Amino acid sequence: MTVTADLNARTTELDQGHVFHSWSAQGGLALLPIAGGQGSRVWDHSGRSYLDFSSQLVNVNIGHQHPAVVAAIQEQAATLATIGPATANLTRGVAAQRIAARAPEGFNKVFFTNGGADAIENAIRMARLHTGRDKVVSTYRSYHGNTGGAIVATGDWRRIPNEYARAHVHVFGPYLYRSEFWATTPEQESERALQHLRRVIESEGPASVAAILLETIPGTAGVLMPPPGYLAGARALADEFGIMLILDEVMAGFGRTGEWLALDAFGVVPDLIAFAKGVNSGYVPVGGVIISDPIARTFDDRVFPGGLTYSGHPLAAASIVASMDAMESEGIVTHAKQVGADVIGPGLATLADKHPVVGEVRGTGVFWAIELVADPTTREPLSAALMGRAKGELVSRGVLPFIADNRIHVVPPCVVTEDEVAEAMVAYDEVLTLLDEEL
Repeated sequence: MTVTADLNARTTELDQGHVFHSWSAQGGLALLPIAGGQGSRVWDHSGRSYLDFSSQLVNVNIGHQHPAVVAAIQEQAATLATIGPATANLTRGVAAQRIAARAPEGFNKVFFTNGGADAIENAIRMARLHTGRDKVVSTYRSYHGNTGGAIVATGDWRRIPNEYARAHVHVFGPYLYRSEFWATTPEQESERALQHLRRVIESEGPASVAAILLETIPGTAGVLMPPPGYLAGARALADEFGIMLILDEVMAGFGRTGEWLALDAFGVVPDLIAFAKGVNSGYVPVGGVIISDPIARTFDDRVFPGGLTYSGHPLAAASIVASMDAMESEGIVTHAKQVGADVIGPGLATLADKHPVVGEVRGTGVFWAIELVADPTTREPLSAALMGRAKGELVSRGVLPFIADNRIHVVPPCVVTEDEVAEAMVAYDEVLTLLDEEL
């Protein structure tokens, strides 16, 4: 056995022997060993390379091993590796300033967390304390994280074995391809989904509802692009009933949609914005809440009853500053928008026209989903077995996919090149051809 092959085997041995993995039955797991990465590619210890069209968990927006971000972390580690949150730290302050500058007008404060789930937890806490109300309304097709309240706010199957938090209510959000409202146009879907949201709020008692919590663009649930007027309508309902609107930008923010924040494309201003993932591409764990000025003022003379040991950790803060500065100076957000509009979108549309197994493609920037169906007429979702085969076939062709339910999510780093997209499209085409043949 060669040294490199031995390292692959040793990595697998240690992983299977000692690492307990999320969302998995542990027996028989055989995960891909990854040794390094650069840009949109990763490789194992033998040097076999893969195009990372998952961005890991849709978080490596700036790509793997961006030199400016790595250097900033190294420099901060040499200066001050850690400091508690009950101090003022220059790097933390600059990171907060950079983030607030990308938010809508009237957002000047940032509360840092360890990741996206606890960003949601603290956004909910702030909304409850600010309003004096308890209930949180979120959608069934959503994912907000794995901590106590965030997982119950989540709408998918992962909520069900974890329902320990109180006062969470769910509604159906818009999803025209599988409309719950018998809609035939985006406008109908938006109008009817908003009426459904209104009736649930009215039925729950508007004076009991603290927040409407929405992913600006639901990500894990299928890159569900909100139809015209939906987010604005949710904002209007929140205003009508004195409810706070929380937008979850954990997956969609910081370049993923070709905007700094996904909400920028919709002209909607929430009360609280949760972020994580793309703000520093996951190089150091971090997340946070961008707080509107009225909510921030609630805690000028009132103690905010929340905190984290690593809130505003200096290594995370340094990675945020370097990542946001590089994204601006290198035009990375603009590139994400362009490559989505000119390359990824048209490429996926071509695949949809060619392959009966493709029910719909949708997305923006570097945030897309291919929805696969066993029958294009009934729209029956493709089976888990065939989705598993699709995943294996893509990996064998050197593409790391993000697979969720009956969908292949096309979510490369924002720095992906046109040639890399073309390479991935060849792999998608070949695998979709195999699936067509199966059906």
